[in-house]
Amino acid sequence: MTATLRDLGEFELIRAITARFARGRDVLVGPGDDAAVLAAPDARVVVTTDLLLEGRHFRRDWSSGEDVGHKAAAQNLADVAAMGARPTGLFVGFAAPGDLTVDWALALADGLAAECARAGATVAGGDISSADSIMLGVTALGDLEGRAPVLRSGARPDDVVVLAGSVGRAEAGLALLTAGVDHDANAGWAGLVTAHRRPRPPYPLGPTLAAVGAHAMCDVSDGLVQDLGHIATASGVRIDLDPAALAADAPLRSAAAELGADPLDWVLTGGEDHALVACLPPSAGVPAGCERIGQVLPGTGVTLAGRPTVGRGGWNHFG
Repeated sequence: MTATLRDLGEFELIRAITARFARGRDVLVGPGDDAAVLAAPDARVVVTTDLLLEGRHFRRDWSSGEDVGHKAAAQNLADVAAMGARPTGLFVGFAAPGDLTVDWALALADGLAAECARAGATVAGGDISSADSIMLGVTALGDLEGRAPVLRSGARPDDVVVLAGSVGRAEAGLALLTAGVDHDANAGWAGLVTAHRRPRPPYPLGPTLAAVGAHAMCDVSDGLVQDLGHIATASGVRIDLDPAALAADAPLRSAAAELGADPLDWVLTGGEDHALVACLPPSAGVPAGCERIGQVLPGTGVTLAGRPTVGRGGWNHFG
């Protein structure tokens, strides 16, 4: 018989989960007391929070508990990196039905721990409760290490727009799952589905871009056009994208042909890859691991080779 959360009980579950989390170098007091204590050598702390709801942000028939743990950690740790900070700690509120299996909950913890380790952070605490469906509330912390935070409002005309990471792959993977395509029969398609289940933000490039003088930066979670639109609005500039730099790779083109979709739409509007996009002064150069995808000009909005991106949106949280 498979054990459930109801069988195990709250305190036993907490002990089993926290045993999976290593203590990071920034965590002075970890799980087990009323609150955690983290070092803050910079005297400033970067903080971000996010929600994941079953049926809205993930489906258990499409993603394992470990997949969901990776995704929950990644989308928050990427926001920290997008400020130019080094991720340090994660706090997780977890609510689930009593009949959820213990194995699923422990796999979730394994995913959280593994993604934190990839970012150089750790899970430092959280809370557990019951609910009719699985809900995760995640808060991430980061250390600026003496650097100024990189905001969305600092882009300037003549800046170079660079992308760290990939865009469109998670959206393509979601499209394949939604269509019920046998993605395992194609290695490229399987990689797209993995990108949806376990995004891989380029965490170290956030501090790197800050160090070379990025004027503005953000995480691409809701779509490239939409998130660059936030920078353009906050900075009072126009951002013009180079379509040649955003050409879809072979798996994206193949999946789009299978589904009758436009791969460029996935690249421009697909979210949840959690790449980083930044605006750099021309003198900064393009760091390794980044690609130039456009430029900042006087004006407003986001354009593609000078043409308006009308109709190209992104994720709508209330859609």
